[in-house]
Amino acid sequence: MALWDGRFSSGPAEDMVRFSECLDVDLRMAAEDVAGSKAHATMLGEVGILDADEVKALLAGLDQVAEELRTGTFVPTPEHEDIHMAVEARLTEIVGPVGAKLHTVRSRNDQVATDVRLWMRGHLGDLRAALADLVSALLDRVEADGDVLMPGFTHLQRGQPILLGHHLLAYAWMVRRDAERVDDALKRLDQCPLGAGAMAGTPHPIDRHRSAALLGFAAPTDNAMDAVSARDHLCEAAAACAIAMSHLSRQAEELVVWSSAEFAFVALGEGYATGSSIMPQKRNPDAAELIRGKAGRVFGDLQALLVMVKGLPLAYNRDLQEDREALFDAVDTTTACARIAAGVWRTLKVRRDRYEAVLKGDFLLATELADYLVTKGVPFREAHHVVGRIVGALEAEGANFTALDAARLATFHDAFEADALAWLDPRAAAERRTSFGGTASREIARQGWALRAWLSE
Repeated sequence: MALWDGRFSSGPAEDMVRFSECLDVDLRMAAEDVAGSKAHATMLGEVGILDADEVKALLAGLDQVAEELRTGTFVPTPEHEDIHMAVEARLTEIVGPVGAKLHTVRSRNDQVATDVRLWMRGHLGDLRAALADLVSALLDRVEADGDVLMPGFTHLQRGQPILLGHHLLAYAWMVRRDAERVDDALKRLDQCPLGAGAMAGTPHPIDRHRSAALLGFAAPTDNAMDAVSARDHLCEAAAACAIAMSHLSRQAEELVVWSSAEFAFVALGEGYATGSSIMPQKRNPDAAELIRGKAGRVFGDLQALLVMVKGLPLAYNRDLQEDREALFDAVDTTTACARIAAGVWRTLKVRRDRYEAVLKGDFLLATELADYLVTKGVPFREAHHVVGRIVGALEAEGANFTALDAARLATFHDAFEADALAWLDPRAAAERRTSFGGTASREIARQGWALRAWLSE
């Protein structure tokens, strides 16, 4: 017998029961549902709707339901439809008719909205911690290998010499912003829908502020209809996850490329790589590839939520039952990927000498010659043109900047002097870029200190 069947002369069709139940998803909110019910019962007692003995019986019964759900001695069935009705049905079996009083002045609409916010509060906290740990892992790698010289790329073509720490810090700042987006989402969901009812509130003398306080929310939601129908906080959380996954996927892509034989810049730790069933030599960057692949899932979760709500009239519609699966998957997947990424960065090995010799004389030093001319008063556009002619001439000869001497440089522009050749040292070129946010070691150190300070807050 359903708890809502007074209006109906017969129960739902068997296939409809299976089609409409959501227990497999809702069971993840069992603890949250019981917590919301305990707060509701406490509030009902404080305002006089329930007497002290009824509250005591309900609280004890709810504790028993929670324990039975935890241990598996109570297993809800599809006939219960959802976690709310499962908890209430078992509670009524335990405490008797007083169990039916628990639903006074509330609806499953405000129950599920409350449960989801409670779940989000805990699990977004876990995601936030995982992202902070990833920042820490990146900083650990900066401290270990941040001084390694490497090419900086644009369009996947060598652009300018940089230090590895500069590259890794770019990701660290991205991940910090991801964590801050989670903080923002947590702030906006910190309102309690409990007591909003189906959509219009109640004539009974409830205290929604008390319910909110009992559950640790900053305040109750201001509008009962908004309380049960809003899902923008889920969309915001999923959007934060999607953006974070885009950053994790970019890291993963570079790890795949860097670990290839063609780049041979890093080797993933054995704990985060796999072999081949047919090619004995393989060391596949599976952890990175899985992160890259799972980004698409999270993007899909966000799209599912946005499409779900875009045309819904107020207030509650059953479509919204589908929101939890997308939310849970987005948060779970992003949290897992952030944790794996931290493990990858902490355990990989960097080939420290990979580019030390390769970059000597490389054309990625072209900007250095242009900047040298600027220091001699040559307009940058003219300097750019001059150095372009130098690169063209050397390319035609199959040579690079190591073929230059002071005399030949002077044939391209009379502002070149003997000290210009010193600007063609790749490590010195990286260290010369001391502007705020630049690749010089002192700027890498400054950024590391700033991020460590943020982590310690």
